[in-house]
Amino acid sequence: MADIFLSYNREDQEIAGRFAAAFERAGLSVWWDVTLRSGEAYDEVTEAALRGAAAVVVLWSPRSVASRWVRAEATLADRAKTLIPATIEPCERPIMFELTQTADLSHWQGAPDDLAWRGFLDDVQRHVAARHDTDAVAAAAPARSATAKPPPARHHAGKRPTLAVLPFTNRAGTPDDDAFGDAMAEDISTALSRGHGLRLIAHGATVGIREREPDVRRIGAALGADYVLEGNVRRMGGTLRVTAQLLDARSGAILWTDKFDRPGGEQMELLDDLVEDVSRHLGVQIQRIEWERAVKKPEAETPWDAMKRSWALIPRMLPDGLRQAVTHARRAVELAPELALARSNLGLLLGLLYQRTGSRDPELIGEALEHSDHALLLNQAHASVLCQVALVKYYAQDWDQSRQLAERAVELNPQMTDALQTLAGCYTRDERYDEALALLDRADHIAPHGFSVTISLINRCWVHYGAGQIDAAIDTATKILKIMPGDHTGLMLRAVFLAEHGDWEAAARDMRELRRLFPDEDRDLFLDTIRVSRQADAVRKRNAETFARVWAFTEQPTSAVADPCAEPR
Repeated sequence: MADIFLSYNREDQEIAGRFAAAFERAGLSVWWDVTLRSGEAYDEVTEAALRGAAAVVVLWSPRSVASRWVRAEATLADRAKTLIPATIEPCERPIMFELTQTADLSHWQGAPDDLAWRGFLDDVQRHVAARHDTDAVAAAAPARSATAKPPPARHHAGKRPTLAVLPFTNRAGTPDDDAFGDAMAEDISTALSRGHGLRLIAHGATVGIREREPDVRRIGAALGADYVLEGNVRRMGGTLRVTAQLLDARSGAILWTDKFDRPGGEQMELLDDLVEDVSRHLGVQIQRIEWERAVKKPEAETPWDAMKRSWALIPRMLPDGLRQAVTHARRAVELAPELALARSNLGLLLGLLYQRTGSRDPELIGEALEHSDHALLLNQAHASVLCQVALVKYYAQDWDQSRQLAERAVELNPQMTDALQTLAGCYTRDERYDEALALLDRADHIAPHGFSVTISLINRCWVHYGAGQIDAAIDTATKILKIMPGDHTGLMLRAVFLAEHGDWEAAARDMRELRRLFPDEDRDLFLDTIRVSRQADAVRKRNAETFARVWAFTEQPTSAVADPCAEPR
């Protein structure tokens, strides 16, 4: 039987053909009707294909909604738990399917790199893989003896955390604020769907559900959500207050809450401002919760869990932590060897370890490139994959390909902070400093409190230093050390910047602290790290020379008599 049964109205045949062709290019087999629905024998063939398919993709349009055939096929698929619907034209879906998560592909013209299409295709592929796993186990069961060991289980990739944003409750009592609260929920869903690694429940499925079902656990179960966001809108004099809280859909526990006050003004401007603020905070909170939960599990159950465990170990960039992260990343590839993101993630972590240990081990960067190139073969239209491979190409000093991949990642997902920061690093290398700062400003605006803040600050240090803005470079390195006291890169950077500013005693204090905290790293290892950093060649050379002079300065019996301008030993 085919992987996919495509259900549609015959007047939508051209659009259905677009879907069928795209599924087949992705390696999925498709059964779809390209003739009129007539004849008893044809009915039997259709029903057999419908019941045998691993996934039933229903294309909702004003015409298919009115079709008894499509409604019947959707009903059978829903009972069999094979239904995966998509809207191809704005319409009111049959009421029984309003709570079913439905992808909005009404804009899709067949582009393989469209983000909504990529998310929908991922869902279909996971559904098909899970069905095949179940069928394989069922088929093997009768032949298996009571004492025989079961075959190794095939693993699916797991899933991104799923969030349902409920319409915000109007506590002010004014009719205008009813629409404002509903618009808040819809716009937050749209904002979070761009670059936070979340799957969002369609807004139409959440409208009115709070009134029908007060228990958030039942709402979560009905919508298939891991998290539920709800909130209130209240006017107090000339101020509009929005309160938002994130709930665990399984337990109903409050995971995060915050309030946002704005002076009353133009409704649309006020709405945009509040949506942006709530979304930026919420995306970071869910990422933090997901990482903490993944780390607390006894073992990674899915490749997605394994990858989240590896990501939690990246921020401090310590070699031992990166080695553990590599172990988790290898586990993700073991569970899903053909998952592009698992491959690119392993490549990235091997590349990070290569750079952090002085870029001295050719086997590390060789393996990193191997996994990265494999990831590109698997999927060249995934922004995260492209971003991670771009970083590995940078570690390998392949500047042109690194920039090209980073530019493509930003093109695919302009709201992805990692991609913006990676491209900013590429532009820093090319001495395009104003463009680099503009990209970093965009990234910080999207996620001002995210885990990548220190990465943004490090990039800013390179920009300011390369542009000759030493005071700004010192201030930025100081911010890094306030966030992460004793940070390896922060101390390395500020020691150089202070020396070039003429404050050699302060530079020496940072260098001594660096050497105290990292006694196993010699001068040459630090210098090797600088020599492959993302700076123009002349800037890297100056950086390394200044670092060597500060190192020598700290080795003098009395720093005050040392000659800071002497050649490094």
